[in-house]
Amino acid sequence: MENCCFSKIKPVIYVDSDACPVKSEVSDYAERFKVKAVFVTSIKNKMNTPLPGDWVYVDWDKEAVDLYIMNHAKEDDIVITADIGLAAGLIGSRVHVLSPKGVHFTDRNIDAMLSLRHVSAKTRRQGKRTKGPKAYTHQDRECFKATLIKILSNCAGNYDSLLN
Repeated sequence: MENCCFSKIKPVIYVDSDACPVKSEVSDYAERFKVKAVFVTSIKNKMNTPLPGDWVYVDWDKEAVDLYIMNHAKEDDIVITADIGLAAGLIGSRVHVLSPKGVHFTDRNIDAMLSLRHVSAKTRRQGKRTKGPKAYTHQDRECFKATLIKILSNCAGNYDSLLN
């Protein structure tokens, strides 16, 4: 099953926090499931009053957040990102990768998503316009919450079985 945790260790949730619309939900569910949430963002997006969780501020470089997450996320951790390239790099390490819209990136769907991204980039390089992402909706938020709860519940069940 794609949503099951593979080991018996509590996961850490890493959030690609630059422009992430579900930071408060992640903070709430991390607290509810008693797992660590690490919000990774560039220093230019530093918040005066950040949400509960650990905050890591990285360099301005556009890939600095991705590199931090790639270097720290391990098997069974959960990463929240809209970056398909980052997702592709993580799922091979058995990291659960979830988009803010609730898409659970897996071996089964990542190739198609990478292909679409490639075609769109190629079209833009030819000077043609492509449609941007659809607006974030209430339904997207609900789908994200449901998928995150499912992953965290499965992980909690595996971790709790160690204690019994």
